[in-house]
Amino acid sequence: MSDEYFMKMAFQEAELAFAKGEVPVGAVVVSRGKIIARAHNLTEQLNDVTAHAEMQAITAAANHLGGKYLDKCTLYVTLEPCGMCAGALYWSQIEKVVFGASDQKRGFHSINPNMIHPKTEILSGIMASECAEIIQRFFQMRRNS
Repeated sequence: MSDEYFMKMAFQEAELAFAKGEVPVGAVVVSRGKIIARAHNLTEQLNDVTAHAEMQAITAAANHLGGKYLDKCTLYVTLEPCGMCAGALYWSQIEKVVFGASDQKRGFHSINPNMIHPKTEILSGIMASECAEIIQRFFQMRRNS
């Protein structure tokens, strides 16, 4: 299966977040070609600033695998990880991170591009316009309400 296929699955999670009034970011973790974790932002529902899609996905994947390292896994996430999530991804030793839209204000590249483990492969721009559009639409709706 392709990077675009798995990003579409992450995008479905972002749509679920949007429907719940959460910032629409979705993530999936893939191991050996299979999705082992699906997640989306839950910061409002859980009243927890750390409940980002990536954090939820990391926890679910680690629980699925029975260990804390995701060394043979790929995270697909609709928005570039923030510094907190990049740090968690660093410690998880994840093999690859694929993100859709860049986050010029809070993404790890703008803070410190070395935040993710040096052995982790980074791929960006998969479905970037769709991933950016849903976030823009969400914040526009919030401003207009």
